[in-house]
Amino acid sequence: MRNSPLLISQQLLAALGTQTFFYHQDRVPQETAVLVVSNHRSFLDAPLLMAAIDRPIRFACHHYMGQVPVMREFVARLGCFPLDVPKQRQQSFFHQAGRFLQSRQCVGIFPEGAQPMVELTQPGKMGDFQRGFAHLAFRAPVEDLAVLPVAIVPQTETIRSAFPLKLLSFFDPSEPLFKQSGAHPIVIYQRVNIFVGRPVWVTTSQRQAFQGRQAKPMVTELMNYCQTEIKELMQQ
Repeated sequence: MRNSPLLISQQLLAALGTQTFFYHQDRVPQETAVLVVSNHRSFLDAPLLMAAIDRPIRFACHHYMGQVPVMREFVARLGCFPLDVPKQRQQSFFHQAGRFLQSRQCVGIFPEGAQPMVELTQPGKMGDFQRGFAHLAFRAPVEDLAVLPVAIVPQTETIRSAFPLKLLSFFDPSEPLFKQSGAHPIVIYQRVNIFVGRPVWVTTSQRQAFQGRQAKPMVTELMNYCQTEIKELMQQ
């Protein structure tokens, strides 16, 4: 327990003096596999989500995070799993995430991708979602999987510059975001609200129906629901 991702997350937030305010925690499913979907701007988002649902979460993170010294140790201690290089990325993601969900763990996804971490966005703004998490929800061999949208809404924060973005091209030359000038921003929340949304349950019958022409509208519906739910929570 001493080195658990949940405890490390709580200790990190306390050390930084981040004041957290949680809402609708009664919506968090207990003792079942959960796919947590959230907006994303800061390295503190993963610890915050763990603190919000009071469970360790296996977060999928960008490939470079598993390559950069110090950063890779940090994400490993948090229980994150870096995505593979582009050619193997999708297959590796579904395999690893599906294995964690099958063992009734929580998996965390930031569907906006790396862009809001690299190109700083304003609080309350959210980019378009990528569809991978919705495919995972229907493909994972898990009974009664809960998809849980969560909104992270900072009240006050500080922004610092870390290291040049082009330095990250050394660790992941395939990422076009790292070819631009400027520094990687570091967002630290002083006060932040975390709103838990209404979960969606993926049933066995839905997984069986996820094939052919039915697959695309099912993915679109789930993706749109999570994106809309998080946007509405952010407006609170």
